[in-house]
Amino acid sequence: MGHGADSNQKKAGIRAGIIGGLLRMRGNMDLVQAVIEAEQRIRPYVRETPLDYSAFLSSLTGVEVLLKLENTQHTGSFKVRGALHALLCLDPAQRERGIVAASSGNHGMAMAFGMRALGVTGVVFVPEDASPTKVAAIRALGAEVYQYGDDCLVAEVAARRYAVEQGMSYISPYNDLRVVAGQGTLGVELVRQAEDVDAVFVAVGGGGLVSGVASYVKTHWPHVLVIGCQPARSAVMFESLRAGRIVELADEPTLSDGTAGGIEPDAITFELCQQLVDRFVLVSEEEIAAAMRLAIDAQHTLIEGAAGVALAAFLRCAEEFRGRRVVVVLCGANVSAATLKLVL
Repeated sequence: MGHGADSNQKKAGIRAGIIGGLLRMRGNMDLVQAVIEAEQRIRPYVRETPLDYSAFLSSLTGVEVLLKLENTQHTGSFKVRGALHALLCLDPAQRERGIVAASSGNHGMAMAFGMRALGVTGVVFVPEDASPTKVAAIRALGAEVYQYGDDCLVAEVAARRYAVEQGMSYISPYNDLRVVAGQGTLGVELVRQAEDVDAVFVAVGGGGLVSGVASYVKTHWPHVLVIGCQPARSAVMFESLRAGRIVELADEPTLSDGTAGGIEPDAITFELCQQLVDRFVLVSEEEIAAAMRLAIDAQHTLIEGAAGVALAAFLRCAEEFRGRRVVVVLCGANVSAATLKLVL
């Protein structure tokens, strides 16, 4: 009887695992379809950024290194993809009432760019310690800026509350399927530009970019490793996945301000990262700074700290990928002169 019960439990466990896998697959396919639709919507508004072979990095590491130059995207960051897609999904009445966003800088700049392109008005909440360069860029693009709190998550909570009070639409930097699908269009470009890839290194903050890209590239390159990259000083997603729930961490300063800060408790990207990101690599501030200098010296390319995180993570793992082909996503170039001076 006991053995029969154990056998039945084992069979039930196997069935549950199969069903769970099918549900996850269905959820991923829904996201993939959303990415395909996002690609059609945003294409008139965004650049197809180059996928550049790096002779220097390839020679240095023995890996065929392709750099996705999203630092050349409008507003200097991949964020314009998700922001524009979310805006394009709104109906005319929602656009008329105005938009609220929250950001450490890049999402705010992308939202301001998108709102100006579509003739929409809105407000962007940023933490009080946000990069002055990014705040100035948001204002220059025509959006109103409210500085609130000492962390991105605090600014996000305030922005959501303000949107409800004012009857406006709130667009999260990551906790929004429309945004994730928009970021995933970078993956569509990768598949167009490369025949096959063994690994993709992507910086992770709230997880929108890595989730969107992973969902699409894994349907075309089933063996590909998607590697999430975070600064050790602000590894909220990594620590959350390790704990099995979204956790709060003390906020420490990092060169990667674009990935810094907390994550909303109900973030859809948590489960997506669980399912789609193969592993995480955490890097130090010294490694981020060295990667930024390497991009400038060897590639003659300006990158911000978040892009430095992805490059530093690859350099940490390069020996593992000798003789193989990898993509490193250089996700942005929005670094202030003061930070650049510190790095150099």
